[in-house]
Amino acid sequence: MKKEILFKNNFIINIIKKDLFNKKYKIIKTRFPPEPNGYLHIGHVKSLYLNFNIAKKYNGIFNLRFDDTNPIYENIKYIKSIIKDIKWLGININNIYYTSSYFNKFYNYAIKLIKKKLAYIDELSKKKIKKYKGTLINFGKNSPYRNRSIKKNLNLLKKMKMGYFSEGSICLRAKINMSSSNIIMRDPILYRIKYIKHHQTIKKWCIYPTYDFSHCISDSLEKISHSLCTLEFIENRILYNWILKKLNIIFIPKQYEFSKLNLTFSILSKKKLKFLINKKIVNGWDDPRIPTLSAYRKRGYNPNSIFSFCKNIGISKKENTININMLESYIRNNLNINALRVMGVLNPLTIIIKNMGKQIEMILMLRNPKNLKMGFRILPFSNKIYIDKYDFREKPNKKYKRLILNKKIRLRNSYIIKAKKIIKNICGIIKKIYCYYYINTLNKNQINYKINNVIHWVSKKHSILITINLYDYLFKVSNPIKYKNLISIINPFSFIIINGYVEPSLFYSKIKNSYQFERIGYFNLNNYNYNYKNNIIFNRIINLKKKKL
Repeated sequence: MKKEILFKNNFIINIIKKDLFNKKYKIIKTRFPPEPNGYLHIGHVKSLYLNFNIAKKYNGIFNLRFDDTNPIYENIKYIKSIIKDIKWLGININNIYYTSSYFNKFYNYAIKLIKKKLAYIDELSKKKIKKYKGTLINFGKNSPYRNRSIKKNLNLLKKMKMGYFSEGSICLRAKINMSSSNIIMRDPILYRIKYIKHHQTIKKWCIYPTYDFSHCISDSLEKISHSLCTLEFIENRILYNWILKKLNIIFIPKQYEFSKLNLTFSILSKKKLKFLINKKIVNGWDDPRIPTLSAYRKRGYNPNSIFSFCKNIGISKKENTININMLESYIRNNLNINALRVMGVLNPLTIIIKNMGKQIEMILMLRNPKNLKMGFRILPFSNKIYIDKYDFREKPNKKYKRLILNKKIRLRNSYIIKAKKIIKNICGIIKKIYCYYYINTLNKNQINYKINNVIHWVSKKHSILITINLYDYLFKVSNPIKYKNLISIINPFSFIIINGYVEPSLFYSKIKNSYQFERIGYFNLNNYNYNYKNNIIFNRIINLKKKKL
């Protein structure tokens, strides 16, 4: 990683310390096993952060393993995006593996279970298998195919592999206990038929192992010491251990579960994110309104900020929902130090300074007062400038502390001005304001000048026209996961496109991705072309202040 980030002590770290003290393992090995059926999101980072930092802390090994056992939903583009996202986070991967690389071994292990009378070929339909499994209240009942001979089962498995049967007509199941209190242990499916091209094995296989069968064996083959997963797999741990034990596998990894990340105003489900994409609610996996890493990168989030967030939310077995303000505070703190300052006006209102001639003054300003190493920038100041419409009121109240008629105000890093006259169009809309400036107030606080506040500005003649994508929360409610109809809670103002003007130093400075538009917010440079100066597109990263929820 680019920056050393320590993490808080937690129950998993305590387990590892104890294991090392007892010399249970010579080396700590962890893994991150995503299914390549979508892009990574912020929920995956919690697991990545934990597994990577454990391996790093104890000089161990961290593997990336693609759990590619279901080619119907998987795609090579997802593999590429996952690798790209992990590299963007700054995580060093020791090894990249594919579960599909072990297909031959899984098949041989399936044969072994049949020979031990611990697996059988079932011809019940998917619907009947579910019915036969029973419920939490009622025990399941045995399949009529459960007691086939070893020879018959081996022959049927071979025919399955050779493509003799149609999809869904036959499968391999473990023979465990249909009366188990744990429904997962009621003869789970180990192999099923899928006639579809696989992104790694192409058409070599038409039978594919299930997650439960392949995952524990993969962990063992890679000698993963601590198999870390979220709490939804806690019931699967019994099956995980049963398979390894019955196969007499020498290296037995231990599975430990922790709570997954839940974030307000966010959906952390690849299935539901796909729904939003397919319904054109969002514009793909990198739409800045969704919590994928590709979207965060496009929006302008920083990897170290995301890791700092993951460090501070901690690792536990308690399910809870984290307020999105916490993530945003880490993003904001990072940008405050690292983003270049520029002045921009999103709702322009023309100011004409009557007592200033046509001369152009050049004003020196810091690029970032929080980071002096960034140096200075030079801004032109002229008799025609833009200010934001919200920084002037014709009829203000007592609390309004910006530009009003016959009151003085400071232009940021520049002069004090006073508004004297308003010009409106035939519709009564203010088009321009005539002001006077005080020539001896450039960056000086005059004791005898009482000013309302400080507002930002850009020189009208020298400003650069930009397009701005204003992104907000995708959902109107803080806990969208509770709603079945996601479309009904979509925020109609989650994406708005506007035009604005920024100071020319942005164009002439060394191009960076992240900028603070002073007094407005943080913005990420989305598109820039030297040949088209008026085709600059920014994405809003985040507001300057924490949003009240």
